[in-house]
Amino acid sequence: YLKISKLALAFAIIHSKPPGKCSKEYTEHLARTVSEQDFGWKWKVEVLEAEVLRLRQELLLNRISPRFCLENRKQDTSAETLLGQESINPTSYSSQLEDSGCDVCNDSAFDSLGIASDFHQSEHNVNTSKYWLERVPPLNLCHTSKEQSLTAPVHFLQRLLEIRKLSERGVLQADFSELENDSFTICNSMSQLLDGLTFFYNSPEFPAPGFLTEGVCVLLSLITDTKLSNHVLKKCFKKIEEFKKNLIQIILRNRSVNRFQALHSVSQTLGLLGRNNILRNSLISLLLSGVRQFAEQLVQAHQVQSVYDIAQYENIFLLCMILEQLLQNETEESNISSSDYGGEEKIKFLKNLDQVILHLSDEFPLFSLYLWRVSVLLNSGQMQ
Repeated sequence: YLKISKLALAFAIIHSKPPGKCSKEYTEHLARTVSEQDFGWKWKVEVLEAEVLRLRQELLLNRISPRFCLENRKQDTSAETLLGQESINPTSYSSQLEDSGCDVCNDSAFDSLGIASDFHQSEHNVNTSKYWLERVPPLNLCHTSKEQSLTAPVHFLQRLLEIRKLSERGVLQADFSELENDSFTICNSMSQLLDGLTFFYNSPEFPAPGFLTEGVCVLLSLITDTKLSNHVLKKCFKKIEEFKKNLIQIILRNRSVNRFQALHSVSQTLGLLGRNNILRNSLISLLLSGVRQFAEQLVQAHQVQSVYDIAQYENIFLLCMILEQLLQNETEESNISSSDYGGEEKIKFLKNLDQVILHLSDEFPLFSLYLWRVSVLLNSGQMQ
């Protein structure tokens, strides 16, 4: 039947082709026309899906706190002036543009992207997000872009955080049990946020756009909020795990010449995610797996005297530093048991580690030192 259909289509094209044009050219013209129509329909579907999600977000916020949504509608343009005075302002990037980006040990590199400082500022300044929320623009249905795919969920989640803060101060009445009844909206919003962050971390811009800073601040605020984090992590745990894996791969696979400042900001985001007790163990396991696999590849390349990926060797130290930081934090917190972190990956990492260090210590002393330091922290946790 399929062959007969194809043959009938071919005859129809041949008989209907305009004069002066061969069958091949006419077929390609028809294919382009159909493809453009499909693209138009896909674009319309994406726009409508975005609008449906925005409406569901507004409905969810209204169910959680009707008064908050009503007061937001009454705000006038004076909020624009307040925003200019109070809102989060990314740090100046002049020093970043002048720097070569080769100093990965400079802690100010992450602050220069505006993420760490803005995260702490957002924790201590309750009114900041309020002014931001009052001027949140509606979704523009005439234009969808990668920037908007990140800013749209950020605006919704910022409003959710603001309701949480105002309810904690007794200003608003809020019912967060509604989050349990609408997992679709919160999951899709978080998914958009994490996909947007992954996209911009994969292709970083200098200076970093402000909406990227805001997205990271919102994500960190959500997973550290005592009331909202349970809802978010329970519904979006797999997506957050995928996000962490993507960040680790971004660090390992980046081979651009002037990459270290961008990768340092990614590593700092991973470190901040690791402060969450629920996310920490799985992140330690992922980092142990990445470092162990690279060490095994390096041993194999050293034994057969083959070439190895120099860029990945340089990048692996960022994972080692994150891992060491998380393990140090784990052992220093007396209220958390440190004997079980890492799980199966911890056993794999420590197995034959002495032999690995012995093979690599002459050619790769710094990496061997990091492996040893990580093993000491793992063993100290086990002894506790």
